[in-house]
Amino acid sequence: MTPKPATRYNMRKNDHNEWWTVYDIMSGMAAEVAGTILNRCEMAEADDIVDLLNAEYIARRKGSTH
Repeated sequence: MTPKPATRYNMRKNDHNEWWTVYDIMSGMAAEVAGTILNRCEMAEADDIVDLLNAEYIARRKGSTH
């Protein structure tokens, strides 16, 4: 059995522009929150979103969310 990664989200710079995409490392696809695809973020915004989504992912894995 392959262990799950400690984090699930990361960010990558979009080609040919200044925007960043927050993506799911398991699927390689852009992350989506409440119907919004996270693919046109400023760098600092993407970094904050990655931190928040990973914190939520870790909490879910530990069973500490409702």
